[in-house]
Amino acid sequence: MKIPRWLPLFCLLSGAFAQQAPWGRADVPISRRDRVYAADQTSNTVSVIDPSTNKLVGVIRLGDPAPGSLSPLYKGQLLVHGLGYSPDSKTVAVVSVGSNAVTLIDTATNRMKGTVYVGRSPHEAFFTPDGSELWVTVRGEDYVSVIDPIQMRETRRVEVANGPGMTMFGPDGQYAFVCSSFTPELTVLDVASHKILKRVPQVSPFCPNIAVSPENDEVWITLKDAGKVQIYSAKPPFEQKAVLETGPITNHVNFANNRNGKFAYVTIGGANEVKAFRRGPNPELVATIPVGSLPHGIWPSGDGSRVYVALENGSMAAAIDTVSNKVIANIPIGQTTQALVYVPNAVPNGSGAENLSPLGEAANTARLHLQAGGSALPDAQASVAVNSLGLVDLLQIAAEGLTPKSQYQVYLAESDHAPFGKLEPLAVLKTNPDGAGIVQTVGPLKTLSGGAGASMGVPSDRFLIVTDLNDSSHIVLRQSIESHEVNNDAPTGHGQ
Repeated sequence: MKIPRWLPLFCLLSGAFAQQAPWGRADVPISRRDRVYAADQTSNTVSVIDPSTNKLVGVIRLGDPAPGSLSPLYKGQLLVHGLGYSPDSKTVAVVSVGSNAVTLIDTATNRMKGTVYVGRSPHEAFFTPDGSELWVTVRGEDYVSVIDPIQMRETRRVEVANGPGMTMFGPDGQYAFVCSSFTPELTVLDVASHKILKRVPQVSPFCPNIAVSPENDEVWITLKDAGKVQIYSAKPPFEQKAVLETGPITNHVNFANNRNGKFAYVTIGGANEVKAFRRGPNPELVATIPVGSLPHGIWPSGDGSRVYVALENGSMAAAIDTVSNKVIANIPIGQTTQALVYVPNAVPNGSGAENLSPLGEAANTARLHLQAGGSALPDAQASVAVNSLGLVDLLQIAAEGLTPKSQYQVYLAESDHAPFGKLEPLAVLKTNPDGAGIVQTVGPLKTLSGGAGASMGVPSDRFLIVTDLNDSSHIVLRQSIESHEVNNDAPTGHGQ
């Protein structure tokens, strides 16, 4: 049979599309040896998922939730937040913002190898493509801490712009890209020499997340304060290629390549959705995927057939099929989850359930919705999570559609309608330039109404409202009774 002359080219194109981030390697089919890890900031746990069944295997407990974690004698980790993993899939690095720590975990056994303490408020950590170094962005200061993962010690500090948010490397290991959360600057470094090659402007100061394409041609960064994504060339002179208007609370970005082409997926926290863009000279929005409350971390499977998304206010991880761009599973995880990574071949042998615990109290959550309180801001809305911490609860509100760069007062009210009765102030909500904002408070909040409190075994007699800071009669958000959801029946044992 005569072989068509175009067949070799077709094979090359297929192989190119089969490269997955972050190492630019060929497809690794989903199997029971893979794991998805999610960093749970409120419960101070790492949730561990088996993607072959889309079930929670258990959690790695790095510390206790508040108020126990606030004791001066507390020895665990605090505010478990960032995640990275080694190229050989044997080690996960977990960043705890509040305790200035990076904990290295053996993926096969879920055992903690050790902890390295760094500077104030580290944010994210990732390994170099050869696995020899772990770069930790110390967001509370102005440097990247370079860690020797074998000796578990800091070997150097690389000074960058104030507030580095995250470091990601090109697949060939030549360049490192460090975005900033406090300074509108992306720094490009030579990995071998640790020297700065170029400083490139960011559109806005607050970048929490960065990804480099598996083809090593593009760098995408998210701008959380402005609701944008900025795209650069991954090659000198590292020029800007595009700026995308993505939406309020633009959180994380990652890539997935499949038979339909090359795509970037972006979590839009304020809109509770993931946006999929076809990559190319002019990135094209091809899908908007509803996923649940406040999507945050996102990562592709080893073959690009799925992306997994952490729902920060939803206490779930959503699995999205990248061909249909539909959610195919929701998996219970810990509280207020931030980063998420997918690690192919993390568990070469055995069940991978050693040293894991059930969710426990972290499964006791309630989710509410706030709707516009009047006609002045008709597009205003918010998702709310009430996370049980035992005797007290952590309330987190993620709002959008408010006035940019403004302040609002969050109250507990006696009624869900005017005149609302006695008001108890809870917190002040501040909005970004895109009119979105997130606020937290801790207290005995299980009496929030809409059925959430009653489902937790206590009366329902108080309601959330949000008003102008200086005029409590001007209601901008009020609790929607019909939209409550309680998750106190979530699976909590091993194998769930």
